[in-house]
Amino acid sequence: MKSSSLQFGCQTYTWQMSFEKYRGKLEHIISTISASGMKGIEPEICMLGGFAKEPAKLRDCLQAHGVTMGALCLVCDWLEAKETPEERAQADAAIAMLKEHFPDSVLVLCQMPGADRRNLAERQKNALACVNAVGERAQAVGLVSAFHPNSPDGSIFRTADDYAVMLGELAFQNVGFAPDAGHIAKGGMDPVEVLRETLGLVRHVHFKDMDAAGKWQEMGRGCIDFRGMVNLLKQADYRGWVMIEDESALAETDPAAATMANGKYMRENFS
Repeated sequence: MKSSSLQFGCQTYTWQMSFEKYRGKLEHIISTISASGMKGIEPEICMLGGFAKEPAKLRDCLQAHGVTMGALCLVCDWLEAKETPEERAQADAAIAMLKEHFPDSVLVLCQMPGADRRNLAERQKNALACVNAVGERAQAVGLVSAFHPNSPDGSIFRTADDYAVMLGELAFQNVGFAPDAGHIAKGGMDPVEVLRETLGLVRHVHFKDMDAAGKWQEMGRGCIDFRGMVNLLKQADYRGWVMIEDESALAETDPAAATMANGKYMRENFS
């Protein structure tokens, strides 16, 4: 599904909320995305299942369903000033996989939320140092990467002040910005204004909807101005992916139904 230069797809967190049910069922997820009319996927590494060791088979599966690997999401703790050996190994495996099999995909970098926001400045500094290091290695082999902040209470990049730190410390020559409309709104900011201020840094985008009470909703059932965001992206000739990451109550219980509804919404409003 395309709207001008925009490409729409799905992030697999919609299914990851029911992880045990959808563990190892990435082909089912891919087929659902295809049936929805959306054309891209952004799996988190934990959702790859057996495809993690057989990425060539993943490439064939995607091609068979007419779906593109728009991005791969790497989630790490990044609590120390440098990556732990395990974090470094996981990042390097993701970089190697993309370089060999999906070189046009974006490596999305996301920090696992903590339990609280204590020692905020130190934690922010450490996380950004690790993100910058991963982005530098990805850039060195020709890959695009982008940092994706989130908004649970323990997230360390969720408010306007946090974003100011993030935008001041990310090494944008190596790693871009992946704004998430829902997380921006959850952090008390205006997604359209944040996008407007950061357009030149954006390499990847997430959409999810939220109502005025702060509850996640299916696309179009909340209060986020997606039309304003799409207009900005078009004006900037953004040619990357917009991934739908539905975290609504429907997505928790029936991710396929939510995905079909979201595909219909995107088709009717942005095709």
